[in-house]
Amino acid sequence: MAVPKRHKTSSTRDQRRMHIFVTAPVLTVCSKCNKPVKAHIVCKNCGYYKGKEIINVLGKLTKKERKQVEKEIRSTEKEQQDKPITMDGLSKR
Repeated sequence: MAVPKRHKTSSTRDQRRMHIFVTAPVLTVCSKCNKPVKAHIVCKNCGYYKGKEIINVLGKLTKKERKQVEKEIRSTEKEQQDKPITMDGLSKR
């Protein structure tokens, strides 16, 4: 059975563990619905990735739920169009 030859000090142990920690996920904004999304992952709210529909989110909903979600999507699109263009917005285009 393997046994450590020397005692590891708390300093040595802590220096080794210094890089072991949990980081917060990097979030980006969905181009379609402006909700926070993990990078390189399909948006769970609208089903779009890089401007293309990958998952038909509305297909799984009932008729009443579908109308409500479509109404929310239309309202967010109108808000985007109504906002004046800023210098940051121009640089992204």
